Amino acid sequence: MTDLIKTGVIGHPISHSKSPLIHNYWIEMYQLNGQYGAIDIAPEYLKDGVQKLIDDGYAGFNVTVPHKQAIMELCHEVDDLASQVGAVNTVNIRNGLLYATNTDVFGFTENLKNAARNFGFSWSPDLGPAVVLGAGGAAKAVVHGLLRENVPEIIITNRTKEKALEFVALDPSIIKVIDWDNRSDVLNTANLLVNTTSVGMNGAGDLEMDFSRANEDMLVHDIVYAPLYTDLLKAAREHDLRILTGIGMLLYQAQPAFEDWYDTFVEITPGLEELVLS
Repeated sequence: MTDLIKTGVIGHPISHSKSPLIHNYWIEMYQLNGQYGAIDIAPEYLKDGVQKLIDDGYAGFNVTVPHKQAIMELCHEVDDLASQVGAVNTVNIRNGLLYATNTDVFGFTENLKNAARNFGFSWSPDLGPAVVLGAGGAAKAVVHGLLRENVPEIIITNRTKEKALEFVALDPSIIKVIDWDNRSDVLNTANLLVNTTSVGMNGAGDLEMDFSRANEDMLVHDIVYAPLYTDLLKAAREHDLRILTGIGMLLYQAQPAFEDWYDTFVEITPGLEELVLS
């Protein structure tokens, strides 16, 4: 039997994480000698906590809040994508050194592509502007994904406009910022609407979008997955717009990390989705 491959996710708090369900599902499905756990590390103990993972022979780990930026200082190498996004969510450990990347961009774009393949969506990145709600860490991953897919125009809006304006430097020819109060006014030509804010997560408010004049071919995507069908998605569906939930991004961002650690190609299956949503 091969040696046990130890992996996990670090954060604080961490009990809410769905990552152990996802990775242990694959470990069992592909009959691998591995384990994946949730490891609570408070910010003040990050360096010591990570060193313990190295000493314990871990192959790597995922990173969630509040460590996605702080972990970068402990890494021997941070790849170009993670550096551009300004956040790390996956770390490989080799010879006691940390090699960091970001798979959220892959998770976002792969979810869009597979939605088109699996549900018959005709969404294509070149058909019009994408509107992004929010300007936090998740928005950075989404915007980088949209840039990589060659979306012709990206419109960002955030309650704090100054934070949104920071994105313009990524590509001033493509990215523009509008006032939060005008967020519904650009939907008439939008090809895609992505919510990256926490509004709508488990009853955390309502985005109050007006879809009455929205482009009938627009796809509405909420990266929130708890609840699966947010008020934003419900409102979009009432106007006969196509919708995409956030569960796919969660599953697809886990895929490349698992394949790196366990050297095994894994599939996103209905059974895995049902497990995570149960």
